[in-house]
Amino acid sequence: MSTVTENGNATTGDVPNVEKTYKKAASSEIKGTIQLGIGYTVGNLTSKPDRDVLMQDFYVVESVFLPSEGSNLTPAHHYSDFRFKTYAPMAFRYFRELFGIKPDDYLYSLCNEPLIELSNPGASGSMFFVTSDDEFIIKTVQNKEAEFLQKLLPGYYMNLNQNPWTLLPKFYGLYCHQSGGKNTRLVVMNNVLPRSMRMHYKYDLKGSTYKRRASRKEREKSCPTYKDLDFLQDMREGLYFDPDTYSALMKTLERDCRVLESFKIMDYSLLLGVHVLDHAAKDKEGETSHYNIDNKRPSVQKVLYSTALESIQGPGKKVDTLIKESTMGGIPAKNHKGERLLLFMGIIDILQSYRFIKKLEHSWKALVYDGVSNKDFF
Repeated sequence: MSTVTENGNATTGDVPNVEKTYKKAASSEIKGTIQLGIGYTVGNLTSKPDRDVLMQDFYVVESVFLPSEGSNLTPAHHYSDFRFKTYAPMAFRYFRELFGIKPDDYLYSLCNEPLIELSNPGASGSMFFVTSDDEFIIKTVQNKEAEFLQKLLPGYYMNLNQNPWTLLPKFYGLYCHQSGGKNTRLVVMNNVLPRSMRMHYKYDLKGSTYKRRASRKEREKSCPTYKDLDFLQDMREGLYFDPDTYSALMKTLERDCRVLESFKIMDYSLLLGVHVLDHAAKDKEGETSHYNIDNKRPSVQKVLYSTALESIQGPGKKVDTLIKESTMGGIPAKNHKGERLLLFMGIIDILQSYRFIKKLEHSWKALVYDGVSNKDFF
């Protein structure tokens, strides 16, 4: 199995029954303390009255110490003593309300059942956890990424008020777990690809063709993430939408790209999952999901709080419940074969720092290679 080393890089080996670690902390401890910390901080926040978000709210950091023996404010637990920090709690409470997430639902999703660790975190070195009801992703982030998100919050707030329909990441909370001299920073986000809906194809698109083909090692995985050249090969005649859906999708992507440009964010991706409805009937019942996680699904699967379809056109008209549940909020489309598709997408990796060497690399590529814009893919 793979193990994440102290600096966040993934290594592979065949060591059985070895738990993953991040900064020398076992993943089970990270998951347990995340739930304790969020349970305490969000629960405490519910006692504070509703009010408008103020500029200073974006810079507030609240901290609580949770000793293993407990205190008059915190519960006892079997983990090491730790401190839990919550960044901009009032601002993130506003964001959650804006996205229709009630405090009780947020706490239930994050703290009621064990978090599920995703086994294929990708090249970033981050650890990813998903809630058992499929609603939220928790990702470990580097210090610079956390700082960057803090700086983005005022602009993020303004953008969401002006454009609530977006494919940009939906940030629900930023936290830091401190123990043993180590800081583990965490961001809670929307889940772009529901695990209960099989993704027959998955792409990480950057709008460029330079070295944008999945490696041989990636292709050998049970559910590989392909890249731009693979997309152009697989969907060589593009994707077909009804006019209203196409218009809404393109307006959302163009607006989101302008927002990212205004934030001077250059290095990001469009994560695209493709579910082929005409293949779904052939899939074996109970087949392992695209994350290869063995877990018991809830008896009734909720539609995610933030679906791909609602991200581009809003809640829209009332839809038959059975149809809504069966499509999981995917965007309807067809491929060149006429097969019916459901698309799940979201812009990801906007917190990666755009360092000088990256700028230099980008400038050099621009002189040699022609870029391909995202709109050419649809």
